[in-house]
Amino acid sequence: MADENPIHWLPDPEDHDYPAAQYYLTLLRPPAEVSALVTGLRLASTAPFKAKDIFRASGLSLLGVSNSHVDRDIKKVKAAKALSPLLLVRDPSNGKVVIADGYHRLCAVYSLDEDALIPCRIV
Repeated sequence: MADENPIHWLPDPEDHDYPAAQYYLTLLRPPAEVSALVTGLRLASTAPFKAKDIFRASGLSLLGVSNSHVDRDIKKVKAAKALSPLLLVRDPSNGKVVIADGYHRLCAVYSLDEDALIPCRIV
């Protein structure tokens, strides 16, 4: 896949990714802690991780290509449109990574190339 349709990434997460991460994280953590995490994500540098490793660290299941959001992101990749980096939060209490924003993008990329490097902001 990587040779015929390279995956393009934006240099930074899109502005709307941070509120999405905040809404999701508010389900898991107290609001003050979430604010600090989102601020940390905004300030964090971007680092690449393999799609398969992000899945392993998150413990989540792969959404199928029949999911409309995954399908939309696969179409973006095939049209050479850039995807937004993922926003990740380490959860030392359970030894997992929380995908604060970008779960559908991760599923789309994994379905195309499980070894693909995905740029992430992680705190």
